[in-house]
Amino acid sequence: MKLNRPALIVLGASTFCYVTAETLPVGLLPEISGDLGVTEAQVGFLLTSYAVVAALSTIPLTALTMRVPRHKLIAVTVAIFALSQGAAAVAPTFEVLTLTRLVCALAHGVFWSVIGPIIVRLVPPGQGGRATAMVFIGNSLAIVLGVPLGTALGQLLGWRVAVGLFAAAGAICVALLMAVLPKLDPLPRDRAARTGEQLLGAVRILRNGSVARLCLITMVLVVGHFAAYTYIAPLVRRDAGLDGAGLSALLLGYGAVGLLANFLVGRYVDRRPGPLVIGLTVTMTISVALLAPVLGPVPTVVATLLWGGAFTAIPVFLAAAVLRVAPIARDAASAVYVVAFQIGIGGGAFVGERLVSAGELGALPLLAAGLALVACVLVVFSPVVFPARISKEDHDRAEAAAALH
Repeated sequence: MKLNRPALIVLGASTFCYVTAETLPVGLLPEISGDLGVTEAQVGFLLTSYAVVAALSTIPLTALTMRVPRHKLIAVTVAIFALSQGAAAVAPTFEVLTLTRLVCALAHGVFWSVIGPIIVRLVPPGQGGRATAMVFIGNSLAIVLGVPLGTALGQLLGWRVAVGLFAAAGAICVALLMAVLPKLDPLPRDRAARTGEQLLGAVRILRNGSVARLCLITMVLVVGHFAAYTYIAPLVRRDAGLDGAGLSALLLGYGAVGLLANFLVGRYVDRRPGPLVIGLTVTMTISVALLAPVLGPVPTVVATLLWGGAFTAIPVFLAAAVLRVAPIARDAASAVYVVAFQIGIGGGAFVGERLVSAGELGALPLLAAGLALVACVLVVFSPVVFPARISKEDHDRAEAAAALH
């Protein structure tokens, strides 16, 4: 079996669109709030509501769609994304904008649940982690190019233009997915199972201690990150006086360092996940903690760039781990993992909104640093989830178990 690069590239482009659209309000807080007559904290609520809907809908919708051919299902989720973004671009009120994002959130969870198992089916055994890292470059590019360019475009031409461009990009991805993805029928066990059985299976997967621990690590880490990252614009405005073009440049640097980190660690996802995840969480702890005091422009920029490099690379390891620890129930485990991630995003954005509304902006970096440290400790005590070394024989056993089921 050969590596299907064209399909992986288009999947990466689709992740680019999804990640950019989900987080674009972070860079356009002032523009959206000013246009729609709401506060910046209310615009931050867009991330919370999106994440809540995605978390609540992921498992039932994944179960309902288990018998749908995977190549068609992922194309449909991207099509819903494109349509919802188009509607968001012309939303007359904040309530309508929120509604369009919630429609997108319904497709979001299914998209992220099926993309991991699809990636594994497009590559030879033992290369799932490396292929995941390749696709997740789209995530990094979303931070490198999507959010900063979207922010710059939104500031120059209006936030509606920026959102509309990503609607068009999503439509292009749909056409390409239909062209390059091979036929991917549901696995026999998924085709045979009833919807109720699929739903129970997704819930019962948490009985797998490794999956449960991975979800806990994910939630702890992501809550802290998004509590601070959702309000990165007011944070760097306070600490470094950056706004407008300066903020766009910093977001570009944030993502560029993340892209570099993703590239550097991608080759080790299938070999040495444990030490690298520990190193990344320690780096995140230190860098984000440095943002708590007002240190001035240069230290703020350096700390922000290190934060971006550390966190952007971590989801590659998380996504690869969920496929590794549950080889015979990858779709169900991926659905539960997506829920954990969305709980982290929504919980983080909500906590951040509460602290910002209470005038405690400076507490956000301390919260993010503390939770990153907790996640690091959990990783240290979870060698089954993030082993120090993975051999080719370990990969072969996992793939054999998946094939038997």
